[in-house]
Amino acid sequence: MAIALDRDDLRRCVHCGICLPQCPTYRVLGEEMDSPRGRIYLMRAVDEGRLDMTPTYARHLDLCLGCRACETACPAGVPFGSLLEAARSQLADHGPRSRTALLRRMFHTFLLEATRTSKLFGGLRLYQRSGLSRVVRRTGILKRTPRLRAMESLISKLPATETLPERIAAQGRRTIGRAGLLTGCVQRELFPDVNRDTARLLSLAGFEVVVPPGQRCCGALDLHAGFVDDFRDRARRLTAMFPPDLDVIVVNAAGCGATMKDYGRFMAGEPAVEAFAAKVKDVSEVLLDAELPLTPLALTATYHDACHLAHAQRIRSEPRRLLGRIPGLRLVPLTDSDLCCGSAGVYNLLEPEVAGRLLAQKVDRIVETGAAAGVTGNPGCLMQIAKGCQERGLDLEVVHPVTLLARSAQAAGELS
Repeated sequence: MAIALDRDDLRRCVHCGICLPQCPTYRVLGEEMDSPRGRIYLMRAVDEGRLDMTPTYARHLDLCLGCRACETACPAGVPFGSLLEAARSQLADHGPRSRTALLRRMFHTFLLEATRTSKLFGGLRLYQRSGLSRVVRRTGILKRTPRLRAMESLISKLPATETLPERIAAQGRRTIGRAGLLTGCVQRELFPDVNRDTARLLSLAGFEVVVPPGQRCCGALDLHAGFVDDFRDRARRLTAMFPPDLDVIVVNAAGCGATMKDYGRFMAGEPAVEAFAAKVKDVSEVLLDAELPLTPLALTATYHDACHLAHAQRIRSEPRRLLGRIPGLRLVPLTDSDLCCGSAGVYNLLEPEVAGRLLAQKVDRIVETGAAAGVTGNPGCLMQIAKGCQERGLDLEVVHPVTLLARSAQAAGELS
């Protein structure tokens, strides 16, 4: 069922324009209706009956990345992310059936169900290892299908699957609590090392780590696309998989964490879901003050703020401070560090042209730093930025913060 637009929130926008330079699509396209205030104007016109849900209206909302940078900039505190979720839910229920809407539903059908996800990535592994990928590239067919080309280029080499134990004992000097670990959809398939390193670091910090088997999607992509009923179903199923006596639920994917922290807003009055949401924390929040024996890591790195970490969860200093604890690591500032890289869930597959322009800007800024490594806390950003660096032939590693922490701890002989 669609979410009603909050008219008070719509009217909080005073059209000052402070959000415009912070909006990725406005910076790339230069169109007023592809800015936050332009989209709010359209939402309000539809809500007041002055405009129908036309294909043009849907297109302007489709082009939004949902990065929520406008919320950080807005002096009036307009909750643009909530408004976008409501407007897209109405489009999903009553809007025109655009190509983008159909593609979004297709991606969600195949990417978010655990069994289908495993089969999809299993097929992609076979595609790569059999040499078929080289044959397909030589045919030139990918050049004629931008979305398939975008998907193929994002996944340069799929890692082998890994299954974590359901319980990992605390290794620290003292046990400080029990932590549930979200393995995620994309993280589980494409960055199993990040989950492994997260679990090992939590254990080293003194947590007993609980990894419920058979985890499914948290619902973030459903919510961002407007599929609210699917989102609520996924949220309830995921919540039920974690024991209620955990002290914290640790997430190492920015988009998942932002959505899971917000479960209570959509399922108010459901105590189990509300209690679960209150325990959700990003891994950088949990490890920041943990006792971790770290040894020097001679590396110059720069940090990209994942949108749903910086703008949705308002977590900026914690990852930088955590990285700053690694001896020998030199962290250099990145211009426009919180400007979207163009990943935004499946945006880079649905809108490869706009996503590509944003990626080019991001890689330009990273190159300017002279860093040997780019660091970011979201799997979509990891894939997108690595793709951009690879296409330019850059010798630059793109890693999650826990990867560098684990290397430092491994060098200290503390991680088995």
